[in-house]
Order: sequence, then structure tokens, then C-alpha cells
Amino acid sequence: MPRRIAIVEDETELASLLDYNLTRHGYETQVLGGAEGTLKTLENMKPDLIVLDVMLPGVDGFELCRAIRKSAVLARTPVLFLTARSDEVDRVLGLEIGGDDYMTKPFSTRELVARVKAHLRREEMDAEPAVMELGRFRLDRGARRVYLDGRELVLTSTEFKLLEYFLTHPGRAYSREQLLESVWGEQRYVTPRTVDVHVRRLREQIEEQPDTPRYLTTVRGFGYRFEEAE
Repeated sequence: MPRRIAIVEDETELASLLDYNLTRHGYETQVLGGAEGTLKTLENMKPDLIVLDVMLPGVDGFELCRAIRKSAVLARTPVLFLTARSDEVDRVLGLEIGGDDYMTKPFSTRELVARVKAHLRREEMDAEPAVMELGRFRLDRGARRVYLDGRELVLTSTEFKLLEYFLTHPGRAYSREQLLESVWGEQRYVTPRTVDVHVRRLREQIEEQPDTPRYLTTVRGFGYRFEEAE
């Protein structure tokens, strides 16, 4: 079955362009204008990836992304933001609220399709079921779920990939550049600051005191290390 892409964009011309290019590459698409009821439509559609404009009528894309991350149906769905805003603060905000990628208008449709492919390809990797336990953590690769003391963590696709990498490589320190290479791979357009944003979000979920982490520690002047879980 073709992978399903939701395009949440109120600019008719741009939405049609994205629809045409993604359909031409074999994806099943649905264009949504971002009006009231978009979240419910997305939950019914269950897309494999959401292309989401920041500037929407009514609720903006950031608010809709927050709702997506709280949805039991959509919480793990990759979100690729589109925006005319190029300020770093907006890019960081998009990542902090659960976005997986960020493209600034105007952009190349070829690059957008390449990024969509990269996100979906990463989702398909490690498809064979494999369960591992590390102290208080349980990683189920097949189901793409992580548990802490039996409680499932609600993670975005990028957060899952980053935590999976740390859990499978405990005790070793990695620089931000090494993490970008290993976790983001082909998506090397992101910056080292991206790693910091995702590490902070992970700490909020796995640490009792995020400001003084027990597991995901900072290696001063270098990067991060995941300590062996008790």
C-alpha cells in the first residue's frame, strides 16, 4: 500500500504543488486547509507523515502540532513544518513542541520529497521485532515503543530514534556531530542545536530531575552519554 501523506496547507497553489509532486512519487495524499476539525480528520486518516504549515487560519501549526503529540492515534507520526519564518527561535520552537523537521519557504519541492522519503525510510528501518532491556528501560524495536518501569513513554519518531541509539550504546560519549551522523543520517541539514533540543525533551520524560540527569548526562565540552541504568 502507498504511504499516506497529509498536507495541512491553506495556500491553494502551494498545496496543489505539494499534492502533485508527492502523488507523482507514489504517495497517497490528502490536502487539508487547517480549518476547525483538522485534528479529527487527521486521526481518521492516520497518515504516515504530516506536512504542516505554521501559518494557518484559526489555530496555527504549532498549536495543531501540540494537539497531534497529545493524540493517542498521531503521537508518533512524523511532522514536517513549512513556514515563511526563518528565525532560529521559530525553528527551535517547532522542534521543542514535537516537530521532526522544518523547511522555510520558498523551498525546493525536490528537497521536500527527499526529506519525506528520508523520514519514512527511517521509520521502516529495524523492522524486525527485537526487544531489549537495560535496567529500568525496555525497548521494543518492532513496536517502536520504549517503557520506563513499565510505563510507556510518548515519543516522537525522532525522539524514539535518539533514545534507541542511546539505549543500544550505553556508557559511551558521543559528540553532537556524531549523533547527527548516526541518528539523523541523511537529514544533515539540521544543526547541533537540534540535538540539544531533543535531549532536553527526552530528559523531561525519563529523568526524575531533568536539570540534574541521572541517565542522559552531559559530557562537558563534548556531547552526551547515556549512563547504564540501574
